[in-house]
Amino acid sequence: MDQVLVGLGNPGAAHARQRHNAGFMALSSIAAEHRFGRTRQRFRGAIRSGRIDGVSVLALCPLTWMNRSGDSVSLACRFYKVPPARVTVFYDDLDLAAGKVRVRRGGGSGGHRGIDSIDRCLGRDYRRVRIGIGRPPHGDAAERYVLRDFGRAELEWLQPLLAAMAASAPLLVSGEDDRFMNRVVLDAPPPSAGGD
Repeated sequence: MDQVLVGLGNPGAAHARQRHNAGFMALSSIAAEHRFGRTRQRFRGAIRSGRIDGVSVLALCPLTWMNRSGDSVSLACRFYKVPPARVTVFYDDLDLAAGKVRVRRGGGSGGHRGIDSIDRCLGRDYRRVRIGIGRPPHGDAAERYVLRDFGRAELEWLQPLLAAMAASAPLLVSGEDDRFMNRVVLDAPPPSAGGD
């Protein structure tokens, strides 16, 4: 296996449409677009494997609950002998405007418990794809906000964004992070201008 792509979220149908599951959604879109194999359970997660532009890829959604995501990721990486530098993690980010996507290697977790868990298990030398969900309105608690379903208006930018990330995944796999971000913006511009 050349690379491991990880989507973060919480398991179960009750959580499937929640903002905190944006990582699961992104990875599912990529696996579907590139016709990965059927879903199986292994490494304490749901896995699919396939190829993107000739690169063998494992798509992993940990089923350990968010704050133990690193347990699942480290099992898969040890089995396939994939170093952190060839791991990419997709996850929701409160500190990024809704609909924006940023890619970076290393850095802090921003308080994201799934990223904290992976940092503890792998270190920080892996690539992160932050999917902006914006801050909760009117001072609502962040914990409640991320565990609510995306609203109907949000789906108007979310669905094109997921499709754009899936279509542009070959750029990500080949290490062309800036081109990936630019392509996603062109194909699925965020709902409104604003900084991150």
